[in-house]
Amino acid sequence: MTSTLINPKEHHQLFLDNYVTESEENVTRTLHPPKKCGPLITGNGCQSRTTPQWNPEKNIWEWWYWAPHACYATSTDGEHWEKPSLGLYEWNGSKDNNLACDPNGGPQQHLYHIVRDETDPDPQRRYKGLFGGSDRHPAVSPDGFTWTLIDTPPIPSQDESQFTYDPYTKQFLALVKQGTEWGRSVFLSTSTDFTHFTEPQLIFHADAIDQENRRRRVRHIIEDPAYLTPPIIDDKDYIAEIYNMAVMPYQGLYVGFPTVFNPFGAIPPPHTNFTRINQIEMSVSRDLYHWERVADRALFIGVEPWTGSNYGTSQLLMSGHPIVRDDGEIWIYYNALRLPGSIEMYQAYNRAKELFRLDVDPDVFADAGALSLAKLRPDGFVSIDGDEIGTIVTKPFVLQGEDLYINADASWGEIYTEILDAETMKPFPGFWVPGELPPPYSGDHTRAKVAWKHPHDLVFEKPVRLKFYLHQARLYSFWLE
Repeated sequence: MTSTLINPKEHHQLFLDNYVTESEENVTRTLHPPKKCGPLITGNGCQSRTTPQWNPEKNIWEWWYWAPHACYATSTDGEHWEKPSLGLYEWNGSKDNNLACDPNGGPQQHLYHIVRDETDPDPQRRYKGLFGGSDRHPAVSPDGFTWTLIDTPPIPSQDESQFTYDPYTKQFLALVKQGTEWGRSVFLSTSTDFTHFTEPQLIFHADAIDQENRRRRVRHIIEDPAYLTPPIIDDKDYIAEIYNMAVMPYQGLYVGFPTVFNPFGAIPPPHTNFTRINQIEMSVSRDLYHWERVADRALFIGVEPWTGSNYGTSQLLMSGHPIVRDDGEIWIYYNALRLPGSIEMYQAYNRAKELFRLDVDPDVFADAGALSLAKLRPDGFVSIDGDEIGTIVTKPFVLQGEDLYINADASWGEIYTEILDAETMKPFPGFWVPGELPPPYSGDHTRAKVAWKHPHDLVFEKPVRLKFYLHQARLYSFWLE
């Protein structure tokens, strides 16, 4: 047998790439954007590159964000947030605020990322943070407010990065931004002790397909009057770039969320930047260093038409990796920014024609961003969809009496599951054969136990495969318990 054995007993088997399947017929892969639930925290153009952290001692969620200085919010459910008065630093003549770092402390007081680390035996190192406006300086804290910079070289980066802990390799991942011939690109630096970080290594960049997608997406925004276009648009064929990429360790693989930077026009000096839209796609890796785009680079979270009061009409960036709730639902926290340019730029380069056309209230420029939430069903990133006669055959695995579960939507159809000999590809009698069919799966469930004709015989000496027959159905994942 030459096929790699998969392990559905250890992890749910997903379909973000082709790794799990041996063959597919008459099926398609569909990326499922999460359901947007609206803004959670607004005001002062707030943003964050940190996922909310669960504090088991206080039994609350904690979230550090910028507005524009480092601030702190809490929540009991992760959806409804409060801004407690910390009384730590004076601002506008008062300490009655939620400032988490000294607003006059300089660039090394710019808290960019924070992770609560329950594995560190030293309570003085419970929180790990990266500081700095560009290069990232590691620091530790007992509470997320009092920080000690570690005497170690900073991680080189430009103005963007993402940061997380990888439970698979037990190391911290700093995904920093540096320039390459493809423009802004993602580099990875790792550390097992949060003191010594590796030299950043290039892992992800844009390419010619992103370039073509940029042309199409820019043209769509310009031509559709429902969207708010940037104040500067020119005819130069700019390259698409990767602004940053959050990474989520999930079910034995790594799910990436690259923000793709699509320029519209060059801003004259001294700014030397671009007007743009930023939108979130998906990627997948099994080793952190080799990445594959998901679902032909379909948008995971895309910009919205302007309604007069919404966010996410210009830039979308992940706050960090998504959070898996106790019920398996995936919560995606992201930055939703409204405006692809300042009010002064619209006045200088567009004569405010776009703002007049869409009747944009000048007050929205003072409320330019929101920390937002979107939700996704468990394992719900990508499904394999069958129309009338779709089939997939999995890679081989060991089956020693465990139950098989699937996450699937067959509200308008059905799914049959067959056990095959991994070498001969022939079905085993009594599990799925004509005349002895078990009832098909139907409905929409995230955890459905597959019914067999003879469930007591689910012990096989040699590896087996599964063959799924999908009739008007979507399959998100399968696993053994």
